[in-house]
Amino acid sequence: MQGLVLAGTNNVFEVECEDGTNRSCTIKGKVLKQDKQYYNPLAPGDLVVVEADEIDSEKGQIISLVPRKNEFVRWNVKGRCPQLLAANIDYMILVTTPTEPPFRPRFVDRELAQAEMLGLNPVIVCNKYDLINDAPEVEDYLQIWENLGYKVMRLSAKTGEGMTEFVDLIEDHLSAFVGQSGVGKSSLVNVLDDSCVLKTGSLSKKYGRGNHTTTKGTLNHLELNTALTGGVRGRIASIIDTPGIRRFMLDGIEAEDLQLYFREFKPFIGKCKFGMNCTHTSEPECAIKEAVENGDITEERYESWERISYQIKHKTWDD
Repeated sequence: MQGLVLAGTNNVFEVECEDGTNRSCTIKGKVLKQDKQYYNPLAPGDLVVVEADEIDSEKGQIISLVPRKNEFVRWNVKGRCPQLLAANIDYMILVTTPTEPPFRPRFVDRELAQAEMLGLNPVIVCNKYDLINDAPEVEDYLQIWENLGYKVMRLSAKTGEGMTEFVDLIEDHLSAFVGQSGVGKSSLVNVLDDSCVLKTGSLSKKYGRGNHTTTKGTLNHLELNTALTGGVRGRIASIIDTPGIRRFMLDGIEAEDLQLYFREFKPFIGKCKFGMNCTHTSEPECAIKEAVENGDITEERYESWERISYQIKHKTWDD
């Protein structure tokens, strides 16, 4: 039978099977056949073929993987290979905040580049928007992303701002919540479904960073809060709550190719005096630099591209 992977750890996976039973499954033969080597063989959202255990109906073995529609990965330093965070998603929800923890636009720009490279549909969610007056410059960056065509939503799990519109977006879809620790991914889930209580954590006082409260990615089927649906019961959304990430490292993108995944760069690529050999830094008649001077590319995004290119080359991801 077919099943949906909800979570997994130590190569034991919780699978929602089509006969209505959730089974604890291991991989038959211990190795799953796939074209690419991953830190973890499966992620929440994966569809698999399962063989039920003849003795224990709550256990089974995973026979094969159904080809993925898409996947969201990051580079895992420990395993020196890509790590699967989610699969077969409709939306990649990039959660950030104005403050608490501090706003990190380059973190989001890296996520956007990875989404562009993987062909995913990103949505930028600024949670804790009730704190925007403490960091008004954040709104400028949100508008930059909006002007590039990205969907940006301003939410507050605390006050409820924007939550009704968010429900309309994610209903009947599978979305992955991705972001640094402390941005309130679990808090958003708890508001979306008031019967679903995920552990939330306080911020580290020393560094203003979040503590890791979600330790593994988990797919949750939410029955959406009737306070957000106009009193209508039975509206459903599926959410993959991924672990908080302190350093988001790109996978499969070389420094010279990063320009391909900054969407405002695309009209100017190859039009420099030195063509594809241009580094867009000091060469004369650089179409990218001219676009920055003309306002077609913002200085903020150009500086972000420069910084991320440096990070890729030097394997440092601290901002």
